[in-house]
Amino acid sequence: MKNIILFGKPGAGKGTQAAFLKNQFNLVHISTGDVFRYNIKNQTELGALAKSYMDGGDLVPDQLTIKMLESEVEKSPDAAGFIFDGFPRTTAQAEALDVFLSEKKMSISATIALDVDEDLLVDRLLKRGLESGRTDDQDEEKIRNRFDEYNAKTAPLIDFYKKQNKFYELDGVGEISEITARLADILEQL
Repeated sequence: MKNIILFGKPGAGKGTQAAFLKNQFNLVHISTGDVFRYNIKNQTELGALAKSYMDGGDLVPDQLTIKMLESEVEKSPDAAGFIFDGFPRTTAQAEALDVFLSEKKMSISATIALDVDEDLLVDRLLKRGLESGRTDDQDEEKIRNRFDEYNAKTAPLIDFYKKQNKFYELDGVGEISEITARLADILEQL
């Protein structure tokens, strides 16, 4: 079983790459962002709460995110593995994920970070915001706030996974197929 965390700032290409990797390696893709957007669109209680945080450019609190993730994993008990996209975002979430997976007799195989310059990410996200209508991608100040949140809360996960020998970083700039090939090389070695 391969359980992969795709890591990187908003707009780094995690969702795009996960779509290719899930087919290539027969994995279930769990995107916290997609799950939040589904709940927002369907006006669930979780969706309303998540929207209040996302509209401010903030991360959704750990407890809500963890509960949602556990539910998603439990929907696919026979999966060959999972791609976690957008989770964990904090050390507390990473620890909770390790505990949860351990209870299921699973573990994280690798955490792979897509490295992309912030100015390029702002351009990508503003374009995505125009095309998708996503309000969190239409304001540069909110985008940069998300980067600040990432740097403060998520970047410490690098050390967390390095200590477990599960951290890989790769260049997230280039043709989509080139980035996919770089990621596939790592997954094939696991």
